[in-house]
Amino acid sequence: MISGSGHPLAYPVLTTIGALVICLAWAPFADSEQLGMLGAVALVVVVYSAFRLMVASGVLPWHTDPGIRSEPTDSTPTDSAPDDLEPSDSQQFTRGRNILSCRRIRQQHRLLSRSWLELAANGRTRWLPVYFDPSLVTATDSTAEFRDGTVRFDGVRLYPSGPVREREPLGRLHDNPTRPDPEGPAHAADASRFTRRLLLDGQFAVAAPFAALLWVYVAGGGFPAFIGAATVAAGVAVWFSAIRGSDPS
Repeated sequence: MISGSGHPLAYPVLTTIGALVICLAWAPFADSEQLGMLGAVALVVVVYSAFRLMVASGVLPWHTDPGIRSEPTDSTPTDSAPDDLEPSDSQQFTRGRNILSCRRIRQQHRLLSRSWLELAANGRTRWLPVYFDPSLVTATDSTAEFRDGTVRFDGVRLYPSGPVREREPLGRLHDNPTRPDPEGPAHAADASRFTRRLLLDGQFAVAAPFAALLWVYVAGGGFPAFIGAATVAAGVAVWFSAIRGSDPS
């Protein structure tokens, strides 16, 4: 369940609703052709958002398995299964559990900023993008546990925002400090503000006027259509940044 504005998926859901509200608000003023284009935009927003949220929640674990496993050792906590299970049941209990060494890195590539988990085991490394959670700001090197399409980093449930990569993400990668930052909690609270996140994602709306010009060229309508198309394009740009897992920190 997504409850409360502090949930990592709350912001992507709110921007999805916002983009759909903008499309709905302009629908009464659109002609049949423009209405069809608005419907197509809204359909893309709904379908892609539903897909990303299902993947993030573990309902549809599409390319979220890192594909590497830690080798079991004598210190592996295999006794986490209930004591009353038979040996075969205990093996089944731990079979889907995969614990990897992990650290959080923040990617900065042009206007794009995302959080990634850098996962390592047996000399192999994978990178998994995740939706922003305030706990990521203060996280230090720890372990990540994968089980049944879900991931927990240092005991905190995180939500994948894209597929696992075998290559290092593009752009500048900023590592978290190896020790807790005393100013980390204050920075995390500031970064989590809805207005701050909306302002940062609003940078992608610079392309909205150009998309609006293309819209008017295809569908016509003059200046009123340009204003409506620019508004829709700006809302969709903010939504697309949020649904991909933008990082405001």
